Amino acid sequence: MRYRDFIESKTKISESHGFTVDADTLHGGLFPFQRDIVRWALAKGRAAIFADCGLGKTVMQLVWADQVCKRTEKPVLILAPLAVAAQTAAEASRFGVWAKVVESDKDVVAGINITNYEKLDRFDTSVFGGVVLDESSILKSFTGKVRTQLINQFARTPYRLACTATPAPNDYMELGNHAEFLGVMSRNEMLSMYFVHDGGETSKWRLKGHAEDSYWQWMASWAVVIDNPAHLGYEDNGYDLPAPIINEIIVDGDAPITDKMTLTQRRNARKESLTDRCKAAAELVNGSSEQWLVWCDLNAESEELHKLCVGSQQVRGSDTAKHKTGAMLGFSVGVLKCLVTKPSIAGFGMNWQSCHNMIFVGLSDSYEQYYQALRRCWRFGQRKPVNVYIIISAKEGAVKDNIARKEADAAKMRQAMLALTRDAVRHELSATCRMMAEYKPSVPMQLPAWAEMEAS
Repeated sequence: MRYRDFIESKTKISESHGFTVDADTLHGGLFPFQRDIVRWALAKGRAAIFADCGLGKTVMQLVWADQVCKRTEKPVLILAPLAVAAQTAAEASRFGVWAKVVESDKDVVAGINITNYEKLDRFDTSVFGGVVLDESSILKSFTGKVRTQLINQFARTPYRLACTATPAPNDYMELGNHAEFLGVMSRNEMLSMYFVHDGGETSKWRLKGHAEDSYWQWMASWAVVIDNPAHLGYEDNGYDLPAPIINEIIVDGDAPITDKMTLTQRRNARKESLTDRCKAAAELVNGSSEQWLVWCDLNAESEELHKLCVGSQQVRGSDTAKHKTGAMLGFSVGVLKCLVTKPSIAGFGMNWQSCHNMIFVGLSDSYEQYYQALRRCWRFGQRKPVNVYIIISAKEGAVKDNIARKEADAAKMRQAMLALTRDAVRHELSATCRMMAEYKPSVPMQLPAWAEMEAS
């Protein structure tokens, strides 16, 4: 067997395990692209929606979950980051879909149940007919233990949906975690089939040149990648998003120093400039009557910012879940003028289009955290230009350059994913629509005469 034939035979692993629904049965508030993606995901049964921030992943997963509930007559579980659960429930209410935030087994109802990833241990996952991973990049960013737990506990769940804007922020091989969760193919199988190791002690893998086309076709058979409806041939009215306005403030020099520094040197540099960076951020916040979202990386930064910024509330890792949820939801409805927190805590899932001013008081080396934090405000639905202030020490120039490099690499990879999967995804969506449109029996099925005679 030729290698290409071998690859193509393996690609067939991504089969359909779902059911068909007519477009008229889905919520009328869905945009055409959302409706078609939901229908496709239901037909697949186990699918991923890799849609950019603001394209309605929450609404799509709620409608998907509602249909799975009706089909299986079993509850569906939506797993979401902290505070996003309550926001998802609120979105369900606005959309006319019934859903409940649950804390443990005893709260589970016959319908859509929403909880946080941290509470997964409290549930018997065998009772659910379907599961949704909201911000499913958590498969990559969480510890190996939690990743394995998610994959193993839902291995027998008939219907599975994974949704995120950043499925592979660093490398294509990260997509293997999604494929394994969905039961399409194990991560190791994916690597051995489509990738080659560069050698050495690093974990760097790259796509085999002769397997690229097959790889992207395989991925498009279980995942939709979309950054704008127009990308897949739909109207993009309302999805014009102006670029954020990036402002750089260097507190201790005219130009950043890009010399590489050790981790200890960087930490010391951050500590030395902490007061000046926090003062610069406070001047921006206190000089405006508008809302501000202030991102930091150190606990000491959070404390100082909270002290200096009038009307601010901080959300720390040590805070109770109740406090975190209350503060983040309070900010979303405009009750709080200024929210001080870390991207690692609140950088995923929240919709804060009401705010168009944000500050990064220093940067970590994580591009994914930076991108996700930026997209809390800079997302479809935002009505104003988003002002972004990056306040750093001159000595942190290398960190900024590193983020810029990762940003360029991630943008290149995202565009490649979009370009390489576009045709295949369009084919998948149109095939689903044709299949559903054609199979509408209006008369009872009749056996042919020979079959009736044989049966008698």
